[in-house]
Amino acid sequence: MKRWIALAPLVVLAALGVLFATFGLHHDPHVTPTALVGKRLPSDPLPPLAGGPPVPLTAQIRGPTLVNVFFSTCVPCVEEHPALLALKAEGTRIVGVAYKEDPDKTRAYLARLGDPFTEVLVDRDGRASIDLGVTGAPETFLVDAEGLVIAKHVGELQPKDAEALLEQATPTGR
Repeated sequence: MKRWIALAPLVVLAALGVLFATFGLHHDPHVTPTALVGKRLPSDPLPPLAGGPPVPLTAQIRGPTLVNVFFSTCVPCVEEHPALLALKAEGTRIVGVAYKEDPDKTRAYLARLGDPFTEVLVDRDGRASIDLGVTGAPETFLVDAEGLVIAKHVGELQPKDAEALLEQATPTGR
């Protein structure tokens, strides 16, 4: 009996090794879930940061629009902020979705770094972000005028990434 107890950790370790070798080692970390690409943007009603009644996310889409999911303590969100400001200066419409955050923190964040968004909607409970298929902030979606998700970018949006996204809005680019 004592021999089995002594061998139990080795058996468990071997079983975990087989499990990781079977499933974990074959997972490609570069695969990005794009379940919404080619589908309509969810129409979850969200309250505007500026106040007022909740509005559907789809009501904010006019022409090619970037929908950016962010929150104030997200380091990559802060790092992508200058690229978003540059896009706004070029006339790109960007709708922000403040992910699971107190609106006062979002306001302070935008006051400190500048506001690149045409509109900011508050997703306090994260439900709309789940419906969008967000796996972590920041994530940016390119949506056409009809509300169809054309593309998705996961992670910090750099100028080259933004340009690549926007080129997908029309066959000839912006």
